[in-house]
Amino acid sequence: MALGAGVILCLVLAGLSYYEHRVDTADINQLTHTAVEQKLEADLEARADSLSKITGALLAPALAAGNKTAVGSIAERLLEERDIERVEVADAQGVVLFTGSNAADDSAGRGPFVLKRSVRGKSTRVTQTDLPEVGTLQIWLNRGKMQDTLVSIQSQMENRQGHQVKRMSSLLAEVVLPLILLGLIGAWYIARQLSRPISALVKSADRIGEGDYTRPLAVVRRDELGELQFALERMRQNLAETTITKNYLNTVLNSLSDAVLVTSPDGIVKSCNEATLRLLGYQESDLVGKPLISFIDDEHRTAFDPTNSATEARETVLRTASGQTIPVSMANSTITSEDPQFQGNIYVARNITERKRAERRIRYLARYDTLTKMPNRMQFQHLLQQAIARSRRNQRSLALLYLDLDRFKEVNDTFGHAAGDRTLEILSERLTRSLSKDTVIGRLAGDEFAMFIDDLPPDCDNRPALATLARTLLDEISRTFYVNQQEVYLTASVGIAICPYDADNVIDLIRNADAAMYHSKQNGGNSSAFYVPEMNAAAVERLMLKSKLRRALERDELVILYQPKVDLRDGRVVGAEALLRWRLPGHGDISPSQFIPLAEETSLILDIGEWVMNRVCQDYREWQKTVPQPGRIAINLSLRQLKQTSFIARCRSVFRRNEVSPTCFELEVTETTLMTDPKRTIGLLNDLYAMGLHLAIDDFGTGYSSLSALQQFPIGTLKIDQSFVRDVAVDSDDAAIVRTIIDMGKSMNLEVIAEGVEAGEQLEFLRKHGCFYAQGRLFGDAMPAEKLLAILAGQERGAPYCAALCALPLLGSPARQVGA
Repeated sequence: MALGAGVILCLVLAGLSYYEHRVDTADINQLTHTAVEQKLEADLEARADSLSKITGALLAPALAAGNKTAVGSIAERLLEERDIERVEVADAQGVVLFTGSNAADDSAGRGPFVLKRSVRGKSTRVTQTDLPEVGTLQIWLNRGKMQDTLVSIQSQMENRQGHQVKRMSSLLAEVVLPLILLGLIGAWYIARQLSRPISALVKSADRIGEGDYTRPLAVVRRDELGELQFALERMRQNLAETTITKNYLNTVLNSLSDAVLVTSPDGIVKSCNEATLRLLGYQESDLVGKPLISFIDDEHRTAFDPTNSATEARETVLRTASGQTIPVSMANSTITSEDPQFQGNIYVARNITERKRAERRIRYLARYDTLTKMPNRMQFQHLLQQAIARSRRNQRSLALLYLDLDRFKEVNDTFGHAAGDRTLEILSERLTRSLSKDTVIGRLAGDEFAMFIDDLPPDCDNRPALATLARTLLDEISRTFYVNQQEVYLTASVGIAICPYDADNVIDLIRNADAAMYHSKQNGGNSSAFYVPEMNAAAVERLMLKSKLRRALERDELVILYQPKVDLRDGRVVGAEALLRWRLPGHGDISPSQFIPLAEETSLILDIGEWVMNRVCQDYREWQKTVPQPGRIAINLSLRQLKQTSFIARCRSVFRRNEVSPTCFELEVTETTLMTDPKRTIGLLNDLYAMGLHLAIDDFGTGYSSLSALQQFPIGTLKIDQSFVRDVAVDSDDAAIVRTIIDMGKSMNLEVIAEGVEAGEQLEFLRKHGCFYAQGRLFGDAMPAEKLLAILAGQERGAPYCAALCALPLLGSPARQVGA
């Protein structure tokens, strides 16, 4: 400090000396400038006087003669002088004969010096004072040169003064400043040697005061400071052995992910950990000293009791610094101590926002469908139960509409499940738009929806209005769905049950509406039906069959019967159609029209179809042991089988495993199956045709397909549906259709087979119009494989099976039935 004070004093004295030197130098410069300026002005005036005398002598004759040209010439020569800025010549009457200025001379701000002189006499031999005045001459002299000279002198003096300052600065920098710097360094070093151990002692004392006993103090001095360091280190070691540090406790508390607050017995916050600051968004100074209850949300303060010492966690809501509310699970415990300063409570708060969100999500998922945002089955039943109770109290009625999409599985199979989900979303939007806001709509299963309309008058027939509403929904659903740039067409079936007439509880009402819906679906779909009690019996029967059908294959309850195919030209059996029957114990034979739709709904049709092909191939191989050429056997295919990606590979595997040729079989598909997805079906049928399989269109005439569409498929046989053959002998329309199919088949080089031939008149009509093949009960009922083998073997040994029947004349008596 002393050295610094001396340096400052020296600098002050040097500054004062420098200031006096500058003042003296400025005074000298001012005096010099004034003297030089006076001298230069005197020289300028003398020069102006000399020029005016000479020019006046030259101008006198010209002015006396009034020669303006000569005056101008003389005056202009005067302007050539560098110090002259302007010249003006006037005659004796004051008339200005010449005025001019030196335009090239920039004299702005330099203050010209003006000299005016009278011009006298007519001749130079007379003295100037005796001559009369013939004019006046005024000369403006420019002080610019004089000012430039003064500026130059001033600049030189300043430069000289600057050189003196530099010399003094150099002396100061080279001699004085190094000495000062050396002194400062020495003083800093000495002070540091004293301050470092003192600072270390202070910091160590502060750490020990804060409870940090982990960092030892290095004792390196041998003087009094060293003794003080050693004493402080001994104190630290003793405290470390007997005391838990505050830092350790803070480290433990700050490592917790839960918020911890320590309060006094009256609920004032005394301390908290870092998790509390992160949770609430406050600084520690904002929390300490404030009541804990002030951080509880207003709506939950009354339920929060800070005096409650229960150990179990309780839920409450905290409000953060930003105003956000956070649900927490808070547990507290009391600090037991005899010292009042340590008494209080410890609160541990855990953020349960994610748990609350998950609970809300779980409650939502438990009651609402995530795809359509509609109530699911459980929530819908709950709402329906409330509506039924409300209707019962108000003595009103309620209608439940049960809706199911027709063949919706085809959308998933064709376009994928994502397209199916999008279709259901669009459907839910359409249903919501079509119904009033008071109508509750729910999604009960995949493509099954239900809705109820309550507060209906009980003393009138509500069926017409409900039927109109159902038709409106069906029309809305039948509009085109656009999914992934594809057009999807769907229809639906609706069943309607009314409470309390059809049922008075939720379960029965839904079951009865479902039965009515299934009745609509059995009638072709795209329709609605009201529940009647008879529908329950059919629904129970259907459910029973569906459950038992799953075990039919395992219990070997399925059998194959064969319907012979006869050549009408000679009565020979040339093949057969394999027909599937379900022989259910206690029920007899069940028709395929009853269980095949159930199999298609449950995907059992795939396993059943493969079983049928295996059994037919096994029977055919057994027949070949007796009859080398049993004829061609027809097997029916369903749409679900054709949609299998592995169908071609499965067919090859079946024929290879049973060691039979595919050329011995004919696959029958309906017109509807062909036209469902023509592009894909053509590819599949071409692959089957390439294997050697024959292909036939079953039930031809019922699918409304065009001739040009049929020509795309590799079809070899047309089978006339039995609905046309049944009345062919008495119905002119059916007769015309059958004739057209026969003629069309011949023109396309296709075999034409008539199904369902049961009477001689039908046989006579077919033979007359050139149909060469037929099958039906007229030629025998469907029979087991053993009986068909016997017929084929009998033909090998003798006459064709139906030779007598087909040998009758076309106009003969009614034929008798044979082969039954």
